[in-house]
Amino acid sequence: MAEIMMCEPLELYNLLNQRNCVSRLAEINYLCLIDARETQDYDTSHIVTAKNVKMNSKGTFLLPESLEFDTMQHVVVYDSNTSCLEKKGRAVKCGRALAKVSLHPIYIVRGGFQRFSALYTFLRTEKIIYTIMELENLKTYPVEIIEGLLYMGDQNQGMDATILKDLKISVIINISQTDSLESMKGNRVILDIPAADSVSSDLYSSFERICSFIDSHINIGSRVLVVSRQGRSRCSTVTTAFLMHHHKHTVEDAWKYMLKCKPSMRPNTGFLQQLSDWEIHIMGTKVTDISEPHF
Repeated sequence: MAEIMMCEPLELYNLLNQRNCVSRLAEINYLCLIDARETQDYDTSHIVTAKNVKMNSKGTFLLPESLEFDTMQHVVVYDSNTSCLEKKGRAVKCGRALAKVSLHPIYIVRGGFQRFSALYTFLRTEKIIYTIMELENLKTYPVEIIEGLLYMGDQNQGMDATILKDLKISVIINISQTDSLESMKGNRVILDIPAADSVSSDLYSSFERICSFIDSHINIGSRVLVVSRQGRSRCSTVTTAFLMHHHKHTVEDAWKYMLKCKPSMRPNTGFLQQLSDWEIHIMGTKVTDISEPHF
């Protein structure tokens, strides 16, 4: 029987916004998102791509036979407002039924639909059925690193007016060789850090400046978005460096956290060495062995 665990709305948000060439929601066994509320509530509004499960007269959830739960990488359940496993609401009851057929942990969204939809209004919908093409073309948002404060994405997301408005982004850090985001400036603050995605590029010398810049803005509640061209190497290097600075993390601790937010993040080997040097600066000594296979 699979384990049942709570997850934060941020974790579900990030699952919904993973992308390779297209949205990962188009992958048939990537995410199974279950809405355990009453059908009338589901029909009124639900989280994008969620499927409703019905309960019979005996109070047993009827799991859809069309879904192969044992092959799903991620199984997430929510109801109206369950906040802990001890409350034994509809989400927990549904989660127990799913745990019998899943090979992976079942996650219950803390605060349910009420909390998630309050944080991410733009991810609510009435749409129930999607074609593969519609799933592939779903808008993906930057991943959220620190709830309501720090986000990370690619340059296209940094130039998308809808995304910037939905996430209330007021500060953008652009790690690239171009100033292509200037058109989005308006009332926003934009910091350009010229750098190529090359093992010989120097980001280390900008770490102090970038960390102080992010600190100064998130400390007053401003939302900061860090972008690079593909959103994988340069921006993840800078964001990792900030987590090390902000939380006094080692490279390994910050790396593991970043992988949870965006599994496809991948600083190049030159940037990884610079993060190792940054660890010495932050911790006073080298702690992480970056030659380990998982780096």
